[in-house]
Amino acid sequence: MKQVVDLALIPEDKYSEYRYDAIFKAYKWDPQVGDHNTVAKHVVMIDQETARQLERYAEQLSEETMLMEEALINKPKLVKKLGFPGKIEKAIRRLSGYKRSQNVRLMRFDFHPTTNGWAVSEVNSDVPGGLAEASILPRLACRFFDGCEPRKHVGHSILEAFSDKVNENGTIAFVHATSYSDDRQVMEFLSDYFLDHGYNTVFAAPDHIVWKDRKAFCIIEGREGPVDGIARFFPLEWLTGLPRKSAWMGYFDCETASCNHPVAILTQSKRLPLVWDELGVDIPAWKSLLPETRDPKEIKPGDGGWIYKPALGRVGEGILITEAISQKESKLIEKSVRRYPESWVAQRRFESKPLKDANGESWHLCVGVFTVNGKSAGFYGRLSPYPRIDYRAKDIPLLVLKGGK
Repeated sequence: MKQVVDLALIPEDKYSEYRYDAIFKAYKWDPQVGDHNTVAKHVVMIDQETARQLERYAEQLSEETMLMEEALINKPKLVKKLGFPGKIEKAIRRLSGYKRSQNVRLMRFDFHPTTNGWAVSEVNSDVPGGLAEASILPRLACRFFDGCEPRKHVGHSILEAFSDKVNENGTIAFVHATSYSDDRQVMEFLSDYFLDHGYNTVFAAPDHIVWKDRKAFCIIEGREGPVDGIARFFPLEWLTGLPRKSAWMGYFDCETASCNHPVAILTQSKRLPLVWDELGVDIPAWKSLLPETRDPKEIKPGDGGWIYKPALGRVGEGILITEAISQKESKLIEKSVRRYPESWVAQRRFESKPLKDANGESWHLCVGVFTVNGKSAGFYGRLSPYPRIDYRAKDIPLLVLKGGK
Protein backbone atom coordinates (compact mmCIF):
# COMPACT_ATOMS: atom_id res chain seq x y z
CA MET A 1 0.00 0.00 0.00
CA LYS A 2 1.30 3.43 -0.92
CA GLN A 3 1.79 5.64 2.11
CA VAL A 4 0.02 8.97 1.77
CA VAL A 5 1.51 10.96 4.65
CA ASP A 6 2.36 14.67 4.53
CA LEU A 7 3.49 17.35 6.94
CA ALA A 8 1.93 20.81 6.92
CA LEU A 9 2.89 23.81 9.03
CA ILE A 10 0.29 25.54 11.17
CA PRO A 11 0.10 29.18 9.96
CA GLU A 12 2.79 31.10 11.80
CA ASP A 13 0.40 33.81 12.98
CA LYS A 14 -1.95 31.15 14.40
CA TYR A 15 0.55 28.92 16.19
CA SER A 16 0.59 30.87 19.47
CA GLU A 17 -3.21 30.67 19.68
CA TYR A 18 -3.08 26.95 18.91
CA ARG A 19 -0.41 26.32 21.56
CA TYR A 20 -2.45 28.13 24.23
CA ASP A 21 -5.47 26.05 23.27
CA ALA A 22 -3.36 22.89 23.57
CA ILE A 23 -2.46 23.91 27.13
CA PHE A 24 -5.88 25.02 28.34
CA LYS A 25 -8.26 22.92 26.20
CA ALA A 26 -6.21 19.80 25.50
CA TYR A 27 -4.79 19.35 29.03
CA LYS A 28 -1.22 19.91 27.82
CA TRP A 29 -0.35 21.69 31.06
CA ASP A 30 3.40 21.46 30.69
CA PRO A 31 4.26 21.92 26.99
CA GLN A 32 8.01 21.81 27.66
CA VAL A 33 10.56 19.09 28.43
CA GLY A 34 13.62 21.03 29.53
CA ASP A 35 14.37 23.34 26.62
CA HIS A 36 12.23 21.33 24.21
CA ASN A 37 8.82 22.66 23.15
CA THR A 38 6.67 19.54 22.82
CA VAL A 39 3.75 21.11 20.92
CA ALA A 40 4.55 20.68 17.24
CA LYS A 41 4.16 23.51 14.74
CA HIS A 42 3.02 20.91 12.21
CA VAL A 43 0.08 18.66 11.49
CA VAL A 44 0.21 15.25 9.82
CA MET A 45 -2.21 14.68 6.95
CA ILE A 46 -3.12 11.20 5.76
CA ASP A 47 -5.73 10.04 3.27
CA GLN A 48 -8.77 7.93 4.08
CA GLU A 49 -7.30 4.65 2.83
CA THR A 50 -4.11 5.08 4.85
CA ALA A 51 -6.20 5.82 7.94
CA ARG A 52 -8.36 2.74 7.37
CA GLN A 53 -5.33 0.53 6.80
CA LEU A 54 -3.66 1.64 10.03
CA GLU A 55 -6.92 1.03 11.88
CA ARG A 56 -7.23 -2.46 10.39
CA TYR A 57 -3.65 -3.25 11.39
CA ALA A 58 -4.29 -2.06 14.95
CA GLU A 59 -7.52 -4.04 15.29
CA GLN A 60 -5.81 -7.23 14.06
CA LEU A 61 -2.89 -6.65 16.43
CA SER A 62 -5.27 -5.93 19.32
CA GLU A 63 -7.14 -9.20 18.94
CA GLU A 64 -3.89 -11.15 18.66
CA THR A 65 -2.50 -9.36 21.73
CA MET A 66 -5.53 -10.28 23.85
CA LEU A 67 -5.29 -13.90 22.75
CA MET A 68 -1.62 -14.01 23.73
CA GLU A 69 -2.16 -12.58 27.19
CA GLU A 70 -5.01 -15.00 27.86
CA ALA A 71 -2.72 -17.87 26.82
CA LEU A 72 0.11 -16.60 29.04
CA ILE A 73 -2.02 -16.61 32.21
CA ASN A 74 -1.70 -20.38 32.35
CA LYS A 75 1.94 -20.65 31.27
CA PRO A 76 4.14 -19.57 34.22
CA LYS A 77 7.29 -21.02 32.66
CA LEU A 78 6.91 -18.66 29.69
CA VAL A 79 6.11 -15.71 31.96
CA LYS A 80 9.54 -16.20 33.55
CA LYS A 81 11.14 -15.32 30.19
CA LEU A 82 9.46 -11.91 29.95
CA GLY A 83 11.78 -10.00 32.28
CA PHE A 84 9.36 -9.07 35.07
CA PRO A 85 10.41 -8.20 38.64
CA GLY A 86 9.99 -11.17 40.98
CA LYS A 87 7.03 -9.66 42.85
CA ILE A 88 5.12 -9.08 39.62
CA GLU A 89 5.91 -12.58 38.41
CA LYS A 90 4.44 -14.08 41.58
CA ALA A 91 1.35 -11.86 41.47
CA ILE A 92 0.57 -12.95 37.91
CA ARG A 93 -0.59 -16.27 39.36
CA ARG A 94 -3.63 -14.39 40.69
CA LEU A 95 -4.84 -13.59 37.16
CA SER A 96 -6.51 -16.96 36.66
CA GLY A 97 -9.99 -15.52 37.11
CA TYR A 98 -9.54 -12.79 34.49
CA LYS A 99 -12.44 -12.36 32.06
CA ARG A 100 -12.04 -10.12 29.05
CA SER A 101 -15.78 -9.36 28.94
CA GLN A 102 -15.76 -7.80 32.43
CA ASN A 103 -13.08 -5.21 31.68
CA VAL A 104 -12.10 -2.40 29.32
CA ARG A 105 -9.01 -3.15 27.23
CA LEU A 106 -7.10 -0.07 26.07
CA MET A 107 -3.93 -0.31 23.93
CA ARG A 108 -1.84 1.90 21.66
CA PHE A 109 0.15 0.49 18.77
CA ASP A 110 3.06 2.61 17.52
CA PHE A 111 3.50 2.64 13.74
CA HIS A 112 6.38 4.17 11.77
CA PRO A 113 6.64 4.98 8.08
CA THR A 114 9.72 3.13 6.82
CA THR A 115 11.46 2.61 3.52
CA ASN A 116 9.58 -0.74 3.33
CA GLY A 117 6.11 0.45 4.32
CA TRP A 118 4.57 0.65 7.78
CA ALA A 119 6.22 -1.13 10.70
CA VAL A 120 4.99 -1.45 14.28
CA SER A 121 7.65 -0.94 16.95
CA GLU A 122 5.63 -1.96 20.03
CA VAL A 123 2.32 -2.03 21.83
CA ASN A 124 1.77 0.26 24.80
CA SER A 125 -0.32 -2.35 26.53
CA ASP A 126 -0.42 -1.40 30.22
CA VAL A 127 -0.99 2.37 30.60
CA PRO A 128 -0.81 4.03 27.17
CA GLY A 129 -0.55 7.82 27.20
CA GLY A 130 -1.61 10.49 24.71
CA LEU A 131 -5.35 10.22 25.34
CA ALA A 132 -6.14 13.94 25.40
CA GLU A 133 -3.68 14.72 22.60
CA ALA A 134 -5.32 12.13 20.34
CA SER A 135 -8.84 13.27 21.22
CA ILE A 136 -8.56 17.07 21.24
CA LEU A 137 -5.51 18.30 19.29
CA PRO A 138 -6.89 17.24 15.87
CA ARG A 139 -10.09 19.16 16.59
CA LEU A 140 -8.12 22.26 17.50
CA ALA A 141 -5.97 22.08 14.38
CA CYS A 142 -8.72 21.35 11.85
CA ARG A 143 -9.83 24.98 11.79
CA PHE A 144 -6.57 25.93 10.07
CA PHE A 145 -6.88 23.36 7.27
CA ASP A 146 -9.85 23.08 4.94
CA GLY A 147 -10.73 19.64 3.69
CA CYS A 148 -9.45 17.83 6.80
CA GLU A 149 -11.19 16.17 9.71
CA PRO A 150 -10.26 14.48 12.99
CA ARG A 151 -10.73 10.71 13.13
CA LYS A 152 -11.95 9.39 16.48
CA HIS A 153 -12.06 10.44 20.13
CA VAL A 154 -10.41 7.87 22.38
CA GLY A 155 -12.02 9.32 25.52
CA HIS A 156 -15.44 8.66 24.03
CA SER A 157 -14.50 5.08 23.17
CA ILE A 158 -13.39 4.46 26.77
CA LEU A 159 -16.61 5.99 28.07
CA GLU A 160 -18.72 3.79 25.80
CA ALA A 161 -16.83 0.70 26.90
CA PHE A 162 -17.44 1.50 30.58
CA SER A 163 -21.11 2.30 29.93
CA ASP A 164 -21.67 -1.38 29.06
CA LYS A 165 -20.40 -2.37 32.52
CA VAL A 166 -21.14 0.56 34.87
CA ASN A 167 -24.55 2.18 35.32
CA GLU A 168 -24.89 5.92 34.79
CA ASN A 169 -24.20 7.76 38.06
CA GLY A 170 -21.70 5.04 38.96
CA THR A 171 -18.32 6.01 40.40
CA ILE A 172 -15.11 5.63 38.42
CA ALA A 173 -11.82 5.80 40.32
CA PHE A 174 -9.00 7.40 38.30
CA VAL A 175 -5.92 5.77 39.80
CA HIS A 176 -2.59 7.50 39.14
CA ALA A 177 0.60 8.85 40.67
CA THR A 178 -1.05 11.85 42.27
CA SER A 179 2.14 13.92 42.66
CA TYR A 180 2.91 13.96 38.91
CA SER A 181 1.19 16.65 36.84
CA ASP A 182 1.85 14.66 33.63
CA ASP A 183 -0.24 11.81 35.01
CA ARG A 184 -2.87 14.06 36.56
CA GLN A 185 -3.56 15.82 33.26
CA VAL A 186 -4.45 12.48 31.65
CA MET A 187 -6.82 11.67 34.48
CA GLU A 188 -8.35 15.17 34.49
CA PHE A 189 -9.16 14.78 30.80
CA LEU A 190 -10.94 11.47 31.31
CA SER A 191 -12.62 12.55 34.54
CA ASP A 192 -14.06 15.71 32.96
CA TYR A 193 -15.38 13.68 30.05
CA PHE A 194 -17.03 11.14 32.35
CA LEU A 195 -18.50 13.89 34.56
CA ASP A 196 -20.02 15.54 31.47
CA HIS A 197 -21.76 12.25 30.71
CA GLY A 198 -23.34 11.64 34.10
CA TYR A 199 -20.75 9.61 36.01
CA ASN A 200 -19.21 10.31 39.41
CA THR A 201 -15.42 10.33 39.58
CA VAL A 202 -12.72 10.26 42.23
CA PHE A 203 -8.96 10.83 41.89
CA ALA A 204 -7.04 8.19 43.80
CA ALA A 205 -3.53 6.97 44.44
CA PRO A 206 -3.20 3.17 44.11
CA ASP A 207 -3.29 2.67 47.89
CA HIS A 208 -6.50 4.70 48.21
CA ILE A 209 -8.28 1.56 46.98
CA VAL A 210 -8.92 -1.47 49.20
CA TRP A 211 -10.57 -4.77 48.38
CA LYS A 212 -13.64 -6.49 49.78
CA ASP A 213 -14.60 -9.80 48.20
CA ARG A 214 -12.45 -8.80 45.20
CA LYS A 215 -14.42 -5.57 44.72
CA ALA A 216 -12.83 -2.12 44.91
CA PHE A 217 -13.60 0.33 47.72
CA CYS A 218 -12.31 3.88 48.08
CA ILE A 219 -10.95 4.95 51.50
CA ILE A 220 -10.37 8.65 50.76
CA GLU A 221 -11.87 10.73 53.58
CA GLY A 222 -15.21 12.08 52.47
CA ARG A 223 -15.31 9.82 49.41
CA GLU A 224 -15.48 6.44 51.13
CA GLY A 225 -17.51 3.76 49.46
CA PRO A 226 -17.70 1.20 46.67
CA VAL A 227 -16.11 1.90 43.31
CA ASP A 228 -17.90 0.77 40.16
CA GLY A 229 -14.97 1.09 37.76
CA ILE A 230 -11.22 1.71 37.77
CA ALA A 231 -9.25 3.67 35.17
CA ARG A 232 -5.60 3.07 36.00
CA PHE A 233 -2.75 5.30 34.79
CA PHE A 234 -0.09 3.90 37.09
CA PRO A 235 2.45 1.44 35.60
CA LEU A 236 1.86 -1.97 37.05
CA GLU A 237 5.50 -2.62 37.93
CA TRP A 238 5.45 0.53 40.10
CA LEU A 239 2.79 -1.02 42.34
CA THR A 240 5.34 -3.25 44.02
CA GLY A 241 7.01 -0.14 45.46
CA LEU A 242 4.02 0.61 47.68
CA PRO A 243 4.77 0.07 51.38
CA ARG A 244 1.96 -2.45 51.96
CA LYS A 245 1.62 -5.58 49.85
CA SER A 246 -2.12 -5.57 50.54
CA ALA A 247 -2.34 -2.19 48.82
CA TRP A 248 -1.61 -3.62 45.39
CA MET A 249 -2.18 -7.38 45.31
CA GLY A 250 -5.93 -6.86 45.07
CA TYR A 251 -5.62 -5.30 41.63
CA PHE A 252 -4.56 -8.66 40.19
CA ASP A 253 -7.74 -10.59 41.00
CA CYS A 254 -10.08 -7.61 41.07
CA GLU A 255 -13.61 -8.15 39.74
CA THR A 256 -14.40 -4.43 39.44
CA ALA A 257 -14.43 -3.33 35.79
CA SER A 258 -10.93 -2.01 35.07
CA CYS A 259 -9.11 -0.14 32.35
CA ASN A 260 -6.60 -1.67 32.27
CA HIS A 261 -6.76 -4.91 34.23
CA PRO A 262 -3.27 -6.09 35.31
CA VAL A 263 -3.42 -8.81 32.65
CA ALA A 264 -2.07 -6.05 30.37
CA ILE A 265 1.42 -6.39 31.86
CA LEU A 266 1.83 -9.76 30.11
CA THR A 267 2.00 -8.09 26.70
CA GLN A 268 3.74 -4.91 27.88
CA SER A 269 7.06 -6.77 27.93
CA LYS A 270 9.17 -6.19 24.82
CA ARG A 271 10.42 -9.77 25.27
CA LEU A 272 7.00 -11.13 24.30
CA PRO A 273 8.15 -12.19 20.78
CA LEU A 274 10.66 -14.57 22.38
CA VAL A 275 7.78 -16.82 23.51
CA TRP A 276 5.34 -16.34 20.60
CA ASP A 277 5.86 -19.75 19.08
CA GLU A 278 5.17 -21.53 22.37
CA LEU A 279 1.75 -19.98 22.99
CA GLY A 280 -0.32 -21.96 20.51
CA VAL A 281 -1.85 -18.73 19.18
CA ASP A 282 -1.98 -17.62 15.53
CA ILE A 283 -0.55 -14.07 15.25
CA PRO A 284 0.02 -13.25 11.54
CA ALA A 285 -0.31 -9.46 11.97
CA TRP A 286 2.37 -9.29 14.67
CA LYS A 287 4.74 -11.50 12.71
CA SER A 288 4.38 -9.41 9.55
CA LEU A 289 4.54 -5.92 11.12
CA LEU A 290 7.06 -6.20 13.99
CA PRO A 291 10.76 -6.38 13.08
CA GLU A 292 12.59 -9.58 13.96
CA THR A 293 13.16 -9.77 17.71
CA ARG A 294 15.74 -11.86 19.59
CA ASP A 295 17.37 -12.41 22.94
CA PRO A 296 20.37 -10.03 23.24
CA LYS A 297 22.63 -13.01 23.98
CA GLU A 298 22.15 -14.15 20.37
CA ILE A 299 23.53 -10.92 18.87
CA LYS A 300 27.21 -10.45 18.12
CA PRO A 301 28.77 -7.33 19.73
CA GLY A 302 29.03 -4.43 17.31
CA ASP A 303 26.32 -5.66 14.93
CA GLY A 304 24.72 -2.37 13.91
CA GLY A 305 21.70 -4.02 12.35
CA TRP A 306 20.03 -4.30 15.75
CA ILE A 307 18.73 -1.96 18.42
CA TYR A 308 18.26 -2.79 22.12
CA LYS A 309 15.16 -2.11 24.18
CA PRO A 310 14.49 -2.56 27.91
CA ALA A 311 11.82 -5.21 28.52
CA LEU A 312 9.60 -2.77 30.43
CA GLY A 313 10.74 0.47 28.83
CA ARG A 314 8.31 3.35 28.32
CA VAL A 315 8.21 6.62 26.30
CA GLY A 316 11.25 5.55 24.28
CA GLU A 317 13.63 5.57 27.24
CA GLY A 318 16.65 3.28 27.13
CA ILE A 319 16.42 2.41 23.42
CA LEU A 320 19.87 2.14 21.87
CA ILE A 321 19.83 4.05 18.56
CA THR A 322 23.39 5.34 18.40
CA GLU A 323 22.92 8.53 16.39
CA ALA A 324 19.90 9.60 18.46
CA ILE A 325 21.57 9.59 21.88
CA SER A 326 24.80 10.64 23.53
CA GLN A 327 27.89 8.45 23.63
CA LYS A 328 27.58 8.32 27.41
CA GLU A 329 24.02 6.97 27.24
CA SER A 330 25.04 4.45 24.57
CA LYS A 331 27.80 3.05 26.78
CA LEU A 332 25.49 2.81 29.79
CA ILE A 333 22.89 0.89 27.77
CA GLU A 334 25.50 -1.45 26.28
CA LYS A 335 26.85 -2.17 29.75
CA SER A 336 23.38 -2.95 31.10
CA VAL A 337 22.59 -5.23 28.15
CA ARG A 338 25.76 -7.24 28.77
CA ARG A 339 25.16 -7.47 32.51
CA TYR A 340 21.38 -8.07 32.52
CA PRO A 341 20.43 -9.54 29.12
CA GLU A 342 17.27 -11.07 30.61
CA SER A 343 15.90 -7.53 31.07
CA TRP A 344 16.48 -6.49 27.44
CA VAL A 345 15.55 -7.47 23.92
CA ALA A 346 17.26 -7.03 20.55
CA GLN A 347 15.13 -5.89 17.62
CA ARG A 348 16.09 -5.76 13.97
CA ARG A 349 16.45 -2.11 13.04
CA PHE A 350 14.11 -0.66 10.43
CA GLU A 351 14.94 2.44 8.45
CA SER A 352 12.58 5.21 9.48
CA LYS A 353 11.50 7.25 6.46
CA PRO A 354 11.69 10.93 7.44
CA LEU A 355 9.14 13.46 6.22
CA LYS A 356 10.16 16.91 4.97
CA ASP A 357 8.22 20.05 5.75
CA ALA A 358 7.87 23.22 3.67
CA ASN A 359 11.11 24.57 5.18
CA GLY A 360 13.08 21.53 4.04
CA GLU A 361 13.52 20.16 7.59
CA SER A 362 13.35 16.39 8.08
CA TRP A 363 11.25 14.80 10.81
CA HIS A 364 10.64 11.24 11.98
CA LEU A 365 7.03 10.30 12.67
CA CYS A 366 5.33 7.84 14.98
CA VAL A 367 1.59 7.25 14.62
CA GLY A 368 0.02 5.69 17.70
CA VAL A 369 -3.27 3.95 16.94
CA PHE A 370 -5.49 3.39 19.97
CA THR A 371 -7.85 0.47 20.32
CA VAL A 372 -10.56 -0.03 22.95
CA ASN A 373 -11.89 -3.57 23.30
CA GLY A 374 -10.35 -4.41 19.95
CA LYS A 375 -11.83 -1.49 17.97
CA SER A 376 -9.79 1.45 16.66
CA ALA A 377 -10.27 4.56 18.79
CA GLY A 378 -8.04 7.38 17.50
CA PHE A 379 -4.61 8.50 16.33
CA TYR A 380 -1.79 9.97 18.41
CA GLY A 381 1.07 11.57 16.48
CA ARG A 382 4.59 12.32 17.69
CA LEU A 383 7.35 13.99 15.72
CA SER A 384 11.10 14.01 16.31
CA PRO A 385 14.23 15.18 14.48
CA TYR A 386 15.77 11.86 15.62
CA PRO A 387 14.80 8.30 14.66
CA ARG A 388 14.20 7.57 18.36
CA ILE A 389 10.76 8.79 19.44
CA ASP A 390 11.22 9.59 23.12
CA TYR A 391 10.35 12.19 25.77
CA ARG A 392 11.75 14.95 23.53
CA ALA A 393 9.27 14.21 20.74
CA LYS A 394 6.59 16.75 19.87
CA ASP A 395 2.88 16.00 20.01
CA ILE A 396 1.36 16.49 16.58
CA PRO A 397 -2.29 16.26 15.53
CA LEU A 398 -3.11 13.75 12.83
CA LEU A 399 -5.77 14.91 10.35
CA VAL A 400 -7.53 12.81 7.74
CA LEU A 401 -8.28 14.25 4.31
CA LYS A 402 -11.99 14.30 3.53
CA GLY A 403 -13.08 12.15 0.62
CA GLY A 404 -10.13 11.10 -1.52
CA LYS A 405 -6.56 12.30 -1.48
